[in-house]
Formats: sequence, C-alpha cells, structure tokens
Amino acid sequence: MFYQRGGMSVSVAPRRPNVLLILNDDMGYSDLGCYGGEMRTPALDALAADGLRFSQFYNTARCSPSRASLLTGLHPHQTGVGILTDDNSPEGYAGQLNGRCVTLAEVLKSAGYRTGLSGKWHLSNDAVQPNPAWPTRRGFDWFYGTVQGAGSFYAPGTLTRGETNIEAESKGRPDFNYTAAIADEAVGFIDRHLDATRDEPDAPFFLYTAFTAPHWPLHAPSEDIAACRGRFDAGWDRLREARIERMVALGLIDPAWRLSARDPAVPAWADAPDHAWQLRRMEVYAAQLEAMDRGIGRIVDCLRRRGELEDTLILFLSDNGGCAEELSADWAPHLIAEKHGPRDTRDGRQVRYGNDPAVMPGPEDTYQSYGVPWANVSNTPFRYYKHWVHEGGIATPFIAHWPAGFAGQGALRHEPAQLTDVMATVLDVTGALYPATRDGETVLPAEGRSLRPIFASAEAKRGAPLYFEHEGNAAMRDGRWKLVRNFTGARSGAPGFDPPALRGVWELYDMEADRTEQHDLAAEQPERVAAMADFYGKWAARCGVLDRESILRFARR
Repeated sequence: MFYQRGGMSVSVAPRRPNVLLILNDDMGYSDLGCYGGEMRTPALDALAADGLRFSQFYNTARCSPSRASLLTGLHPHQTGVGILTDDNSPEGYAGQLNGRCVTLAEVLKSAGYRTGLSGKWHLSNDAVQPNPAWPTRRGFDWFYGTVQGAGSFYAPGTLTRGETNIEAESKGRPDFNYTAAIADEAVGFIDRHLDATRDEPDAPFFLYTAFTAPHWPLHAPSEDIAACRGRFDAGWDRLREARIERMVALGLIDPAWRLSARDPAVPAWADAPDHAWQLRRMEVYAAQLEAMDRGIGRIVDCLRRRGELEDTLILFLSDNGGCAEELSADWAPHLIAEKHGPRDTRDGRQVRYGNDPAVMPGPEDTYQSYGVPWANVSNTPFRYYKHWVHEGGIATPFIAHWPAGFAGQGALRHEPAQLTDVMATVLDVTGALYPATRDGETVLPAEGRSLRPIFASAEAKRGAPLYFEHEGNAAMRDGRWKLVRNFTGARSGAPGFDPPALRGVWELYDMEADRTEQHDLAAEQPERVAAMADFYGKWAARCGVLDRESILRFARR
C-alpha cells in the first residue's frame, strides 16, 4: 500500500492507526447537536457525520470509576477505583489504580506508541505528591493537566506538567482558560510527535484528551456566554419536548418510548422563580461545551493539516450523565481544602461558592452548578442523573471516526456496549497485546469485547451482558432486558423519583419497548428478576464489588 505523510508517498506495510481518545466530564446524553441538543458543536457533529454514532453506549455513572474502566478494560472495582479517589481501605476501595490492571497507555507504549495525556487524570489518591498511580507512572510519556477531579477553569488546582506543579502558569495569564489549554497542549503533543518522527512511516501515537468541561463550576468568558443567550428561553419543559422530537427524527430514540416525567423536585418552568438566573446557569453550561467543541475542532484540524486524520481512530464519549448536584456555600471549605477551587481569585477577590440566585455564574469569583432542572434536560429523555445507573446516569454519546478503518457516513449503531470495550477495540485495531503481568504482578484478564465488528456492520452483536454498580446503585443489561435498583442510602444532589420504601428493590425493564424506564415489569416476571439478580451477584463477587452498607458504616466511625 502507499502511505502519504508530509507530502511524500512511500510504499510501506499496512500502518497502525493513531488513537485519539476524547472524554468529557458530566455531560448528558442529548446535549450535543448530533444527539438532539441545542448546543452548537460543529466539530463533533462533523465527526459524527463522517463516522458512527452509538445510541446505546454506557459509562459507569461517575468520574473516576468511568476513567478507570475506560483506560484499563476492567470494571472499576477491579482497579481499586470503585467510587472516587478517597482511600477508604481496608473496608472500602483504595481510590487509585492498583497493580492488577494495565492502562491503555502502558499497553500501547509497549507496542511502540508514543503516549500523551492532556487534561484530567483523577485516578490517584494523592493529587499533590507523585505516586505509582500518577499518569507518568502508568504509561504516559507526556502529561499536561490536573491530577484532581474538578476545579476552577481560570486557575485550576493541581495543574501539572509531567510531575511538576505549574499552577503559577494560569495565575500569570489573565486570559487563561483550562478548556482551551487542554486543546492547545493536545495539538502541541501531536505536532511535536510528528516532527520528531518525520522519517518514520510507522510511528503512531496514543493521545488521551480529557476535558473537564462541562463539570461544575460554571465558568466561561462573557463573550461565550453571550453567544448562548436566548437559546434556552423556552424553559426546561418545552426544551425537553423539543429534544426528544429531534432525537426521534435523528433515529436515536424509538418514537414509542415516552419522555420521562419532569423531576418532581422541579416546578413547571412557568412557575419557577429566578428565570434570569436559571437561564444563565444553562447558558454558561452551554458555553463550556461549545468551548470544548472548538478545542476538539483545533485538534482535528491539526490532524488534517498533518495528513493524519485518515489514519487516526477518534473516539469521543462522556464519563457520566448530567450532574444534578446543587452546590451550596457549605461545600466551600471542603472544595478549597481538596484543591477543587481557590479561596480567592487571581486578583484577590473572594470566590463566592454556592448556587445563589443573586449571583450570576460565569466569572472567576463565582462557583456554581446548573443543578437538577438542567441536568433533567441534559439527560432527555431518561430518568435520573450522575451517580445512578438508570439510563440518565450511564447513557452517553459515543462517536467513532476512522476513515481508513470504516466508512461511517453518519450511520447509527444500536448495539449496547460499555467502557470495558474500548481497551479491547483499541488492541484489536492496533495489534497491541494485552499482557499477563505488570511489574511481576499478575494482571486481571480484560473484560470487554472489541467493537470493530460493530463498526463494520449494524447487524453485529456484542454478545455478552453489561454490568454496573456505583455507590450501591446496581444494574445488569442482558439483550433487551435491564435489571436495575437504587441503593437505599444513595447520596446525590437531587431527590429520587421513587419513595424511600421502594428503593433497594429490583426493577425490570424491556429496553426495546421502554428504554426510558417507565414500566417496571418486575412484579410480572419474578423468575426473570431472580435469574438476572443471581447473574449480577456472581459478577459482583467476581469483580470485587464491595458491600455499600459496610463502606458507609466504616465512614461513619
């Protein structure tokens, strides 16, 4: 075959693709334009139009667990990251990647790939002092980003290059924006790699780009917010109805599936107070997403300019569903102590923490979230949010683009799949081998299935059940059937849809007839519930899912 690089055509063996894995943070299923949302996301829409969109891809409901599963091909509990990065051992999880897993970066580096990470890590229980779970010690040749999970977009805590803290860089730049910096650094990594390997026809790279947008706090430049003004004025009720209509038209949603009810804690838009503040919350959230899309556009343009776009497998997804957490001023001491946010702005003003309708979000001296009503919009048409394993917590957009590997042409794939499948897919397309050991310790077998056959054909099947657990919330998806339950003591920033007496009880849904989980069939099919619950229990025991009640009892000591 002939391979084009830098304007020169040479005859070479079939080339291994570059891999660009893009993850964003706390985005709902239907926010992107190509998934039915109001957001202006031309870069991602273009990747979807030329590639593939999955309608039933799943994350695992929370930041750190999703990252652990995505990067290792294991379920998060197997990696030591069952909840977040707090060390709750021995009763709970260690809160960081253990020695029984390998990352995509480690596997691809051993196969000759140059590896880089731009953005959020959030897989170490020490975000200040380098330890064995830092990215530079888990296979990444190069790292720019934050070790901690969330923070200011103007002055992010734990900003790091390699293993050196560089928080001072943002403090010295009045125009600094973390989303733009993540994209700029990703472009720089690609350019440096290609310049250094100009004479090497098979010198691929793996780049993991992990945006923190649109995770709280709601931070965006005033001009970006102004560009979103007026777009959400119809209010959350009409917006949810309009979204599901567009999703049906796009082929993402079956017209037989009913829109889930508005969260009972949220009033009708016409009855809601503080319209101006509520609209500003969603406008800033949209501005954050659109800034991310512009950054992705710059990365794609770099690949195109350097002649690498055809031979790069690009995968995009979100780490969990929309986040309904309502921030209060009481969160401030914890957020400051954990380096999730500063006490003061870079010019000395005190940061105002909490969702206060008297304070418009967006500027550096604010720290707010978009809360229950807008997360309910982001997750249209589904129920629940981040933390839960009902569809609103785990359904994510998933875009795959690889011109040299498949001609997607905007097609949809409806086969269910999940995070563990990314490792299997990348190994399949690159030819890299999953190791049996790491530093002398036996590595757990990977759990996923390659999506390459599904890339090639809409008729291909994954052929295995999907499993989920987070904070006691549990689910199993087997073909058209989904078993799911809420944990009685589930912690969240929003109320549940079920009365407390019903929580902890298994629900059963026919996902072909009712993916929005409106009609619980558990009482009608107790034998199916029992059989699926037994499968779930065996999976949980095999994969090291810890008893939630025991973890909470230990935490209360």
